[in-house]
Amino acid sequence: MVAEGFSRVAAVDCGTNSIRLLVADVNPATGELLELDRRMTIVRLGQDVDRTGRLAPEALERTFAACREYAGVIRELGAATVRFVATSASRDAENREEFVRGVVDILGVEPEVISGDQEAEFSFTGATKELTGRTDLARPYLVVDIGGGSTEFVVGDDHVRAARSVDVGCVRMTERHLVHDGKVSDPPTEDEVAAIRADIEAALDLAEETVPLREARTLVGLAGSVTTVSAIAQDLPEYDSARIHHSRITRDRVREITEWLLRSTHAERAAVGSMHPGRVDVIGAGALVLLAIMERTGAEEVVVSEHDILDGIAHSCAAEAR
Repeated sequence: MVAEGFSRVAAVDCGTNSIRLLVADVNPATGELLELDRRMTIVRLGQDVDRTGRLAPEALERTFAACREYAGVIRELGAATVRFVATSASRDAENREEFVRGVVDILGVEPEVISGDQEAEFSFTGATKELTGRTDLARPYLVVDIGGGSTEFVVGDDHVRAARSVDVGCVRMTERHLVHDGKVSDPPTEDEVAAIRADIEAALDLAEETVPLREARTLVGLAGSVTTVSAIAQDLPEYDSARIHHSRITRDRVREITEWLLRSTHAERAAVGSMHPGRVDVIGAGALVLLAIMERTGAEEVVVSEHDILDGIAHSCAAEAR
């Protein structure tokens, strides 16, 4: 039973590394969101896209398998509205129509291949909606969503003031600089890390052309690279969303963790209890993106949010359903 004033919606976010589902009851008048089901599957849709320009057949099949699972959850919970948003990998691919057809066949909705700016808007709404009224977090916020293929930067108060998406993400940087003959450097060399850092710094230069990164008073970090760094910082025996959400990590601690990730082996990273197996090879690059952002902006800490683009998509669904 859906309470009065609420709409039951399903939001799907299909990125470069993962696909995620949120089914929730949302009240557009109050901004309240009651989560019914939230899940994530590592599908690596962006596998080799940076190199080939195409979505790999095996990557498409992994993604469609997750979609079939999600379709069952959506039917079971009875979501009235479904919105499927596709991000960086499917923007870049020559054969994106194959991806679109598969999603329509399985879920009955066409994936919206949104722009980086739209992605940033959804991320900002999802991350900051519940921060309204908080006196311990100064505004404006800088919301940073570190994805697999791209990173979104958004500065705003109650609404977005400026946004930019740049093509650095944990998968893209790993595949571009750390994969040789199909194998990931284990661990990466100093030169490889320097090459990743150079790409990140160039991307930050681009972001700063339109987004006043250094004006922000609170840095809010989203997505798997950031939440995994938080789990490691807290030494969690397993991934614990409740303890990760709104945790705070200092820049010095992020630096320590990043340096360890970049000098560790695959086996050492895989042994971390809170590490998703699909992040083992890409987390070093993702952590390095976070560290570079903190150093560029002077942020002393990052506030970690589990609420992100999915929540923003859900809010948009509810608003349209009114």
